[in-house]
Amino acid sequence: MIIDSWHHVPREARGATVALGNFDGVHLGHVAVLRAAHAARPDLPLAALTFEPHPREHFRPDDLPFRLTLLPAKAAALAAAGTGFVFALPFDDAFAAMSAEDFVEQVLHRGLGAKHLACGPDFAFGHRRGGDVAFLAREAEKRGMGLSVVPPVQQEGEAISSTRIRRLLQDGYPDRAAEKLGRPWEIRGTVVHGDKLGRVLGWPTANIWLGRHLEPARGVYAVTVALPGGAQAKGVANVGRRPTLGGDPETRLETFIFDFDGDLYGQEIGVRLVRFLRPDAKFAGLEELKEAIARDVAEARAVLD
Repeated sequence: MIIDSWHHVPREARGATVALGNFDGVHLGHVAVLRAAHAARPDLPLAALTFEPHPREHFRPDDLPFRLTLLPAKAAALAAAGTGFVFALPFDDAFAAMSAEDFVEQVLHRGLGAKHLACGPDFAFGHRRGGDVAFLAREAEKRGMGLSVVPPVQQEGEAISSTRIRRLLQDGYPDRAAEKLGRPWEIRGTVVHGDKLGRVLGWPTANIWLGRHLEPARGVYAVTVALPGGAQAKGVANVGRRPTLGGDPETRLETFIFDFDGDLYGQEIGVRLVRFLRPDAKFAGLEELKEAIARDVAEARAVLD
């Protein structure tokens, strides 16, 4: 259940153990916070508290899109990790101006009725990030709330973080990003109409816009696809702006789904990047592009089989 307010919280969601954070990507470090929250009070419902939009989107609206997970995908990943409730609190000017003490008193204590909290050691909150973990510990104790501070999960001598995962994706390493996420990174979106050129070339594609998702390295990927209704498929996808065709103003994800013949327009799919195959390239003409796609399909099949 996604709850978008700390006012009038449903009775069944009050008195939970609450994991705190942005949870972008819901990576293995985030899962460790959730597990610690549950372990501390297994008798309580488990909830996650996050913010929508991401505070960085609020304070720096002109930044390039950077999100690993938008809210529906984030909530699904949090649910898969065991949460029963996701508090996705609207992050606006009023919320940004709230003091750290008011956040603890008004939101966590009075609003949510939280019994136990969990967060990473770098969690900061309140106006100008005025509250840190030491402050949270003091204020939570005053109100009878427990607190678990969970150290970062290390992998290959490095703390797992959303920032590191973004960098891996931008550098063309979705397989290494998946190791930190605990699953392949997925872009979810609604299939839109293109110019039907893929169909003409013999490789019809399902096209989705990246929107607020992070743009990974432009190029060709072996992918798996979550289809409407829960079916899974394999395919090859291109992230780019189609330089051979004169270029697009916006980056799109074009996916050729193996052994599939159906109408996906207007439906949501999830494309999971498995392996980066080659950078985006400009070809001399459509015939050369068609030959390159055939090679990409063969390579992606070999990777995925």
